[in-house]
Amino acid sequence: MPYSQSVSRWCFGDYSLEELAERAANIGLKGVDLLHPQEVTAIRPFGLSCPVTAAPEHESGIGCIERAFNHREHHDTLYEIYQELIPAAAESDIPHVITFSGNREGISNEEGLNNCALGLEKILPLAEEHNIVLIMELLNSKVDHPDYQCDHTSWGVDLCRKIDHPRFKLLYDIYHMQVMEGDVISTIRENIDYIAHFHTAGVPGRNELGSNQELNYPAIAQAIASTAYTGFVGHEFIPTAADPFASLIEAAQAWTQPS
Repeated sequence: MPYSQSVSRWCFGDYSLEELAERAANIGLKGVDLLHPQEVTAIRPFGLSCPVTAAPEHESGIGCIERAFNHREHHDTLYEIYQELIPAAAESDIPHVITFSGNREGISNEEGLNNCALGLEKILPLAEEHNIVLIMELLNSKVDHPDYQCDHTSWGVDLCRKIDHPRFKLLYDIYHMQVMEGDVISTIRENIDYIAHFHTAGVPGRNELGSNQELNYPAIAQAIASTAYTGFVGHEFIPTAADPFASLIEAAQAWTQPS
């Protein structure tokens, strides 16, 4: 397949990073998502990379999912956070750094979009200097993240178009967007140029990708394979099986054997 597969660290938090890396490599995955830059050296002996990282928790709470770029009063702190994170990511060969819109807290979609653009444009020169792509994560506001603003693909794409910079794209979380809007395959095909990373999980529940959930992941895999996408698909489901690595094998197979 033209894309590579990875797994999110937090979903397998009961295991050491080294054990997760070894098992992931044996399955055929190529990366571990959401490591801190200083953790990347632990997975390199297994031939793995870290495709994407996010800002660590800041003492102010700014930079998290709920408090981010859609409020101008956060911009100075966000600049400080990413001024440190972007060079660290580059030094560890992490190509993508996650950003969030933040919760609405009463502001309109238009105001939130304009505020996000203003804040992101301040750090894009640093991203360009270090060959980093900033990606804003699409999350659902229906179940997991109430009031989150970047909760529809169209809003995220509008932000990409407004910023109009090759160093800013989207993290399309298939689970979250199925919860919010469905029509996953058509949406991906129409907006693939704005997507730099994918995450997966079953719907409902955010668990395994098996036959007891509603998404047809082999068909989604085939649709993505038919585009020019060559990045990573990161598995970010919460395993419920007695052997969580059996679930990870099943997920990887869904993406290597599209129907």
